[in-house]
Amino acid sequence: MYRKLLFTILLLIPAFFAEADAVKFTMSGPNVVSVGEQFRLSFVANDRGTDLKLPDISNFEVLMGPSTSQSSSVQIINGRTTQSVTFSYIFILRAREEGTFTIRPASITIDGKVYESNELTIQVVKEQASQGAAGTQQQQQQQQSSTPSGTISKEDLFVKVELDKGNVFRGEQIIATVKIYVSPEVPITSFDDVKIPSYAGFWTQEIQIPNQISFSREVYNNKIYQVGVLKKTILFPQQTGRITIDPFEITCMVRQQIRQQRSFFDDFFDNFRTVQAKVVSDPVNINVKELPSRPDGFYGGVGNLNFAATIDKQQLKANEAATLKITISGSGNLRLIEAPKVEFPVDFEVYDPKTNESLNATANGLNGTKTFEYLFIPRFAGDYSIPPIKFASFNPATGQFKHQQSREFVLLVEKGSDDQSTTVTSAYSKENLRLIGKDIRFIKQGKYKLKEKEALFFGSTAFYLIYLASLLAFAIIVLVYRKKLKENANVQLIRNKKANKVARKRLKVAAAHLKHNKKEEFYEAVLKAFWGYLSDKLSIPAAELNRVNATEALKKRTVANDTIDEFIHIVDTCEYARYAPSAVEGTIEDLYQKAAQLMGKLEKQIR
Repeated sequence: MYRKLLFTILLLIPAFFAEADAVKFTMSGPNVVSVGEQFRLSFVANDRGTDLKLPDISNFEVLMGPSTSQSSSVQIINGRTTQSVTFSYIFILRAREEGTFTIRPASITIDGKVYESNELTIQVVKEQASQGAAGTQQQQQQQQSSTPSGTISKEDLFVKVELDKGNVFRGEQIIATVKIYVSPEVPITSFDDVKIPSYAGFWTQEIQIPNQISFSREVYNNKIYQVGVLKKTILFPQQTGRITIDPFEITCMVRQQIRQQRSFFDDFFDNFRTVQAKVVSDPVNINVKELPSRPDGFYGGVGNLNFAATIDKQQLKANEAATLKITISGSGNLRLIEAPKVEFPVDFEVYDPKTNESLNATANGLNGTKTFEYLFIPRFAGDYSIPPIKFASFNPATGQFKHQQSREFVLLVEKGSDDQSTTVTSAYSKENLRLIGKDIRFIKQGKYKLKEKEALFFGSTAFYLIYLASLLAFAIIVLVYRKKLKENANVQLIRNKKANKVARKRLKVAAAHLKHNKKEEFYEAVLKAFWGYLSDKLSIPAAELNRVNATEALKKRTVANDTIDEFIHIVDTCEYARYAPSAVEGTIEDLYQKAAQLMGKLEKQIR
């Protein structure tokens, strides 16, 4: 017992000697109130202070204050003890008139030093109907007129899809925010049956938001609502023209009070019911402009991007590997950027670039870095150079292309131990050749074909047959070799031939995620398998591929309509599963079997 007490005291002692955090003094309050509404204006400091001086708050009526309070806490995390103290000064105010008012910083003296708080802007709107008797009567009428089918007024509950910009360039990122607006008189208990827009014509990247919806006050049409963010998505338009985003649908469970015939017990017991209210947002249109004439070195990058290229070694030996690394950083459509073209010397053996991404999707867009690593091996000694690598990106903020390029890389390749260019010759004289134990030669026995002493092979029938056969074999080898060169030069043909093989590998990756029950990675792998297969098979760049042009291309290749419908169904299922898993029917094992069967059908039907 004494040991436990001593151990506790030893843990608490550092709390009293821990360094104090920097002094903080903040002011907080609601951003929106209505005329006549009471609200709290709080001043919070993390140390005891004196001489609190308030700013000018004559636009508001002070009902009470200041009300002071103090709280303290001690935390021990990983052996480190921290102590915090909070001093609060609370005022109760009431708005007098409409307008937008800025409250200047307040000041307080702590340890002989004066600290100022932040500014606070409060918008005051006209008095809300629900604050008076008329509002109460309206609320009761809404409750009595509402039916279990969910006939909630659109003014009290609605959903909006807001875009930070509506006129953009192709590939420019757009932040789409789905918000729900709820009147204070409508108590929502839960949500159900969420239908997310398909965002056809866009490449999308979801922004992670808390699962628990946090509501804040916001004014819309001069009325105060409780507003919560349901979804945040980054959109990258992949086609030009006018694009329409489908409505967002959600079913809200609303708790309503049922008032029966008035009686004495109605003041003590009230009956409630939960009704379903389905709300649908309005379609949203976006105007997408085509990029200007694309310069050399443009690989699809749109945004505020930076480019850099480095090499790990410039002096090496023959048959020794080296790596050229290209880094693209900034904010924009980083995931859609293709590997830049690098002109390596012809004597270098170059492998396909390895791509690494470190990206972060935030409310400011998609930002981070994307790297391409080119592994190459010089086979012969000598002095070589890699020309400057050009990179062009389009910046929507300026409406112009940004041109960047690396320096020239000069390489000094020395001879290696296994250098193929090294030629070793050895000569032996007749004196070095000795026959040991071979002084007696045995007579060969058996039947042998003899020929005349003066007979010549040149000009014989066998000579001409062998000569013609050699010419024919040489011609065949030349034709096959030229065909191979032509096919190797046709990158699209190679991709077409390897499309099914590459897609099967990606489906194996999906099967691995399925085995480990990684659902989100599984759906993403299936989508990559199909989109990558169609990009290679239909000769459509991945950045320009979508449901519309994929369907048209499959029809041109005489693919059956039921096969196309099955493909669209699998793609929709995977996309829905990433955002609304509860809306997906069937198991992921069934989806994998359907995907594998569909891949075989497409390979047979695409001509």
